[in-house]
Amino acid sequence: MNQAVRATETARATADPSGLGLSDSGLDRLRQVLRREIDEKRLPGAVAMIARQGKLGFLEAFGAQDPGTGAPMRTESIFRIYSMTKPVVSVAIMMLVEEGRLFLADPLAKYVPAFADPKVAIERDGRIELVAAERAITIHDLLRHTSGLTYEFVGAGAVQRMYAENNLPSTNQTNAEQAERLARLPLFSQPGWQWDYSRSTDVLGRIVEIVSGETLGAFLQTRIFAPLGMTDTGFHVPHEKQSRIAEPFAKDPDTGDAVRLLDIRRPAKFESGGGGLVSTILDYRRFLDMLAAGGTRNGQRLLARKTIDLIRSDHLGPHVKRGSDLLQPGHGFGLGFAVRTEPGMSVMPGSVGLYFWGGIAGTTFWIDPAEELYAMMLIQAPGQRDYYHALFRTLVYGALD
Repeated sequence: MNQAVRATETARATADPSGLGLSDSGLDRLRQVLRREIDEKRLPGAVAMIARQGKLGFLEAFGAQDPGTGAPMRTESIFRIYSMTKPVVSVAIMMLVEEGRLFLADPLAKYVPAFADPKVAIERDGRIELVAAERAITIHDLLRHTSGLTYEFVGAGAVQRMYAENNLPSTNQTNAEQAERLARLPLFSQPGWQWDYSRSTDVLGRIVEIVSGETLGAFLQTRIFAPLGMTDTGFHVPHEKQSRIAEPFAKDPDTGDAVRLLDIRRPAKFESGGGGLVSTILDYRRFLDMLAAGGTRNGQRLLARKTIDLIRSDHLGPHVKRGSDLLQPGHGFGLGFAVRTEPGMSVMPGSVGLYFWGGIAGTTFWIDPAEELYAMMLIQAPGQRDYYHALFRTLVYGALD
């Protein structure tokens, strides 16, 4: 789909903000705040959008796409979306489930036999004891992050140190190689016992490959990106599009530390299901539009309505422990998305049933079915991501009439 066709489609999908219940004063406040953050040199640039009832009510670019060159931000700028990859890969898994090619209850070891006999690490007085897992890891566990896997950057325990020592984020590996390396390490917790943000979705990416017989990138391209018209989304940016890559500040404005993000200028050997995609706000908006519309967009159905209901429902309940403050009070977790379960308790506004996620470089989105609303902001500011997630959510809800 060329840029002219995309621009025409976007124009057709754009509506008067006031007709969608978005106040002029609230949108002006959002603009002013983002410009203030850019003027204060805490944010290089941003692209933000708000949609209601399937119509775009707000879409604007702010600041610099590349603070090193001064190139202005554009709505066509390409971002590293990191963990916003997870919802896409989770949808891919659910497409395979709908086709009867795997079940949520399937043990992971059915597809990756190296996970057949996992051990759980228990730390006592600085020493590690390995005990047998009480049950198998399932596909369901991987989707809802109760697999017992972890991430090397979410803690300083023995298992996280093992992940770091084994260089699990390495780009010089295949999805198959990483899954085998993960299987050789002990679990952080018993499967099903605790929610821990983890490399589970990397493993799901490998499951897509095994079940489909294609690389993860090829499956996503043919089954999700092409049907939705997501022409700028993939695991790297081809040469002819590299002038559109959004970049961070060279140094973190708060700490002074060097900022290093994923190299996206060459084809990826490791197609990380948990964090490897790049995209634009208009591309990812198509994905959100499909979810918000019950699994279909412009006549292309990716998932059934009841499958969408399943993925945006809480799958933790009151008995699964939360092992991290990444999941705020008043929230559970569905199949690839955090889910709001309480009207209060959280420090951010939103409705019960809202589902969302974000990326480590600062990208964020949410879908609020009760308000017929979805919104997204793309930035490349990893050190400030929590601040901007909260700020953007607050500003958007403050703009609703």
